Amino acid sequence: MSRLKNCFDTLRAENRAAFVTFVTAGDPNRDVSQKILNGLPAAGADIIELGMPFTDPSADGPAIDKAAQRAIAAGASMLQTLDMVRAFREQDTETPIVLMGYFNPIFTYGIDRFCTDASSAGVDGMIIVDLPPEEDDELRLPANAKGIDIIRLTTPTSDDIRLPVILDGASGFVYYVAVAGVTGGKSATADDIGDAVTRIKRHTDLPVAVGFGIRTPEQASDIAARADGAVVGSAIVSLIEQGLEQGQPESTIVENVLNFTQSLANGVRSGR
Repeated sequence: MSRLKNCFDTLRAENRAAFVTFVTAGDPNRDVSQKILNGLPAAGADIIELGMPFTDPSADGPAIDKAAQRAIAAGASMLQTLDMVRAFREQDTETPIVLMGYFNPIFTYGIDRFCTDASSAGVDGMIIVDLPPEEDDELRLPANAKGIDIIRLTTPTSDDIRLPVILDGASGFVYYVAVAGVTGGKSATADDIGDAVTRIKRHTDLPVAVGFGIRTPEQASDIAARADGAVVGSAIVSLIEQGLEQGQPESTIVENVLNFTQSLANGVRSGR
């Protein structure tokens, strides 16, 4: 059984939603990023999305875009990202890790090589935001062969005609992008999200996690009451940026990020 399936099955038995966190690998540098990554499970993260730094993150807003640029400036690479996962797995063999990003770095790395290396590092899933489902066989098939789920994105404009196409071949969970636009934008209403989750579930048995625009424990709680998971990224990444002084991390940056993460996790756990 995959870590993702085991995680959602366990949470379903406990009648609670998953708290899914996003951070960019190598932001603001390898050392601080590794400490944050390693500390996320104890701070309440059930699933971790780890951003693969890329020079042109077209689906991301300013917060995650700047995080990618900080990471790249500090020496981040795909090899380093996978090495961070390996280091994480030395102390945590249960928490699922999902790589999130863009297809270009994977294609450049070599698809088969990447799937092999990601699997051996301990990666459980991938979200590739610029690879449409009609064209993802070249990644999905070798990834699935290595036990890696390909998680698909749905949006408010994914209607009942489009959803079966998006969901065909999806695994792990479904990521519902709650608002049209880039990451870190406005938030959708809880009622709109509830209706969207219900509609998606008419087409799939996969868990549905909701992200984009969740910034507070109260918002996380509202999402957790209506979905199988609540995803928080930009709010955490923005706090990392706030913990920099003239580009250098302050001594309390890791503690502050993990304390904020714990407050969000508490919000998710209060949602049901």
